Amino acid sequence: MAGRRRGARTGRGWDAAPPRSRSGADGDDAQPAGRSGGRGRGGFGGWPGRGASRGEATHSGGATNPDTAPPRDPAEVAREICLQQLAVRPRTRAELASAMRRRGVAPEVAAEVLGRYTEVGIIDDTAFAKAWVTSRHHGRGLARRVLATELRRKGVEPVAVGEALDELDDDTETTTARALVDRRLRAERGLRERPDVTFRRLVGMLARKGYPAGIAIRVVKDALAARDETSEFADLIDTDALTTDALAAEADSGPESDS
Repeated sequence: MAGRRRGARTGRGWDAAPPRSRSGADGDDAQPAGRSGGRGRGGFGGWPGRGASRGEATHSGGATNPDTAPPRDPAEVAREICLQQLAVRPRTRAELASAMRRRGVAPEVAAEVLGRYTEVGIIDDTAFAKAWVTSRHHGRGLARRVLATELRRKGVEPVAVGEALDELDDDTETTTARALVDRRLRAERGLRERPDVTFRRLVGMLARKGYPAGIAIRVVKDALAARDETSEFADLIDTDALTTDALAAEADSGPESDS
C-alpha cells in the first residue's frame, strides 16, 4: 500500500496543529514564525491571511491613531498639572488654581481637585506660610512686613499669614537685624566711607528687608558703637530725631522681595 503523503490532512479537522516544515519545505504552506501571508481567509497561529486589509490588521493590535484617541478625563489633566507644580516646590492653593486656569481647566473641575488635595493634606496653606516665613527670615533675613506682602501675593489667607508671622517677635527680628549688620560690616573690612554715610546705608538695607525704622536705627547705632572707629559717631546719633527721616527713606526705597 502506498505510504501516506507527507503533509496530507489527517482527517482530525481544521483544529489540528499545522505540519512542521523543514528548511526548503514545499510551497506556500511553509511559513516562518512571525510572518503573515497565509492563503485564503486566514492562516494558523493567528497569522492574518493575505486577504486581510490594512485596517483589519491595525484593529487587531496595531498602533492607535492619535487623531481618533478619546479625550482625556479633565480631572486627570487637572491632577497632573497640580503634581507637576508641586514637584518643583510647595505651592499654595491659589498658585495651583492659577496654573490650572492658564491650562484651560474648567473652574468646577479645578475646585474639585483642589478640595480633594486640601482634604488629604497635599495642599496646606497654613503649613506653607509657616515654612515660607522660617526659610525667608533665616535664609534672607526678611522681616515680617516683607514676608506678609509675599504671602499675600501668593494668595494665602490673612488668618494663615497672621499665624505664620506670630513665630517672629520683636526680639527675633532684632537679633536677625543685628546679624545682618555685623556681617555687612565684616565684609567691608573697615569703613572706607564717612560714618554717617555708612549709617544711612545700613539703615536703608534693613528698611528694604522690611524692618521698622525704630529697630533698624537702634541696631545700626549699637553695631557702630561696638566699633572703635565709629563709636564717637554713634554717640552723636539721635535715634528719635532720625526715625521720621528713616521712615521716609524706607518708603522711597521699597521693600526687598525676590519671590
